[in-house]
This record gives sequence, C-alpha cells and structure tokens, in this order.
Amino acid sequence: MDRRRGTRYNVNALILCGLVFFVIVATIFCMVANGREAAREERRIAAEQQAAAEQEAAEKKAQEEAEAAAEARKKSDSLQPGVPVGTTEASDDEKVVYLTFDDGPSKNTQKVLDILEEYDAKATFFITGQQPEYFPMIKTVYDAGHTIGLHSYVHDYNKVYASVDAYFEDLEKIGNLAKEYIGFVPCYIRFPGGASNTVSKKYTPGIMSELTEKVVEKGYQYYDWNVSSGDGEDATKDEIIKQSETDAYNHIMILFHDAATKDTTVEALPDILKYYQDKGYEFRGIDRNSLIFHHQTNN
Repeated sequence: MDRRRGTRYNVNALILCGLVFFVIVATIFCMVANGREAAREERRIAAEQQAAAEQEAAEKKAQEEAEAAAEARKKSDSLQPGVPVGTTEASDDEKVVYLTFDDGPSKNTQKVLDILEEYDAKATFFITGQQPEYFPMIKTVYDAGHTIGLHSYVHDYNKVYASVDAYFEDLEKIGNLAKEYIGFVPCYIRFPGGASNTVSKKYTPGIMSELTEKVVEKGYQYYDWNVSSGDGEDATKDEIIKQSETDAYNHIMILFHDAATKDTTVEALPDILKYYQDKGYEFRGIDRNSLIFHHQTNN
C-alpha cells in the first residue's frame, strides 16, 4: 500500500516537473518568438522611417531643383542690360518652329494654350495691355512653360511711334505689367508692325533705325518673323493654314495673333501644328539662346 502511494507520488512529481518544464519551455519559446516579432517590428518601423526620410529628402531635393530651375529661367528671360540676347548662328541639324502670338491676352489665349498642350508645343506670347480683364492670363501662359515677350501697352501707332521717348514709355509700361504677373521684365520684344514697318515714318521719320539700336543697347532683343500667317488681316482658316505652312527653312518663326477677333487663327492652329509635327519640327518658345529673326529696317 505504501509502495503504491510512493509510486503515485513519484508519478505526480514527474508530471508536475514535466508541466513546469513545459511551462518554462513554452515561456522561453514565447519570449523568443515575441523577441523575434519585436525585432521584426522594429526593423519594419526603421525601414518605414528610412523610406519616409529618403522620400522627404528626395521631395526636398526635387523642390529645390524646381525652384532653382524656375529662378534660372526667370533670370535668363529677364532684362539684363549689357548681357547679349539671341544668336545669329543656326544649327543646320535642327528643325525648329517658333510659334509667336501678338496682341493678347484675350478670350482666345486659353484656347490657344489648350491646343498647344495637346501637341506638346511651346510658344511665345508678345503681350499688350488692351484687355485688362485678361491680364491674369499672362501668369497662366508663363506657368504653362511658354515665353512672355513685350509688344506694346496701347498698340496705338500714333502714340507708340510719336517719338523715341514715347516708345520707351510704352515699353516700360508693358514691361511693368509683365513684372506684376510673372515677377520680372522680359527681355524679348516685338515692335508693333515689326522692325520693317513704314507706318512709323508718318509719325517720326527715322525712328525705327534709332529704336532697333537703342533697344539692344538697353538689354532687349527684338524679334520679327520669316513666315506670316496673314491673320493680321481678315484671313480665313484655309488662308491662314496655307500661308503658315512651309518647309523652306529649318528654323521658322511664324507671326500669329491671339487677339479676341482672331477666331480663325484658333481654328487653323491644329492643322498647322500637325503639319510641322509630321515633318519632324520641334516647337520652342524663344529663349536667350534662340535664333534672332530681324527684318530690314525701312524707316
């Protein structure tokens, strides 16, 4: 009887020891597992933190680069007396079209921008001060990556060409308008009527010969064109297309207008862009290194 009781005690003791051992092993296993899980969680958190830090650093770098590029663009396009603008040497292995639009901004400017975006084309807008309600479009045009140039504030020949001083007063006014919206005075200009106009002779004989020299001395560069769309007059869509399309040059600067009355220009533009795109031309806005297009001065 005592032997059976002793045996039972021994068995119970063994069971208890086994249970204790199991608990200890299970506890150790859980601790190890928990430790591994905690380590994995720490590594995951560390990886996420590192990824977030790297993303933040990349975004900061991208922002800094974008800001630097924006400042470089602004400086390059701005009026800097004494710094040359433009080149007279064209690269023969390039095919470039400079689309230029005078007399805006107007109700047609956004329509032109939409078409340019569709064809991934950049252009230059020589602005005026004729429609104040559309002045905010100046910034819209610039922010879309196009070039802002100066045309005339009043675009009234008898006022603009009344004298050399009158011309520069008008140029300063349109320059200040541009500065109000894009933060600087552009160095690119286009004379009303172009440098070859003769109507100025009616108001001040010889004024164009003087102005073409003086604007360059002051840090501007003026741009005429070697292809005219003919939309300065009452041209139809088909007439504008016909007069705008040519493959006679590798470097082409086309005169268009984005004034409120130029609906046919808007209608013709997609056909013209497709024509040059199919012929392998690139569409660029004027920049400080662009080819200069000058007419012969006739006054």
